[in-house]
Amino acid sequence: MYFKDKSKIWILISFFLLIVIVGCQKEVEAGPTAPDFSLKDLSGQTVTLEQYRGKVVLLDFWATWCPPCRMTIPMLIKLQDKYRDDGLVILGISIDDPQQITDKDLLYFKKMSKINYPILRYNQKVMKDYFEGERVSVPTMFVVDRNGKIRDMIVGYAPDPLKKSLAAVMK
Repeated sequence: MYFKDKSKIWILISFFLLIVIVGCQKEVEAGPTAPDFSLKDLSGQTVTLEQYRGKVVLLDFWATWCPPCRMTIPMLIKLQDKYRDDGLVILGISIDDPQQITDKDLLYFKKMSKINYPILRYNQKVMKDYFEGERVSVPTMFVVDRNGKIRDMIVGYAPDPLKKSLAAVMK
């Protein structure tokens, strides 16, 4: 054996364990702070992200013409019902062109789809802040924790990842 003294072996093992333990104690850092916004809902009221601080917010960027967005809506309705009392707020941010899909059209769509969460109209600032010049895919959902930090970004129709992400943040 290379080390004749067992105490040297234990010292080396202890040293490596200490490095591993100290190296693994780094806390998981929160994501970036979600950019605040000021958007109008379908009744003309101004909604900000800041007004929901202390709640978990799911921002759903979507459009009426998008089949995966339409597939996601029933799941979002169920999630809103399930977690509302635990502090979940879902905000649907429509990227529909207001000249083609009016607020009246969106209200009708909301009623027919039985959407139980607010629908907001996008603006260029919110698109720039959240997508940073990247090509926008819909649906795209951002999970924002109670402290206003982005915890997850989910692109496309992805029920399981969305449910897991929300369950982790709702704890």
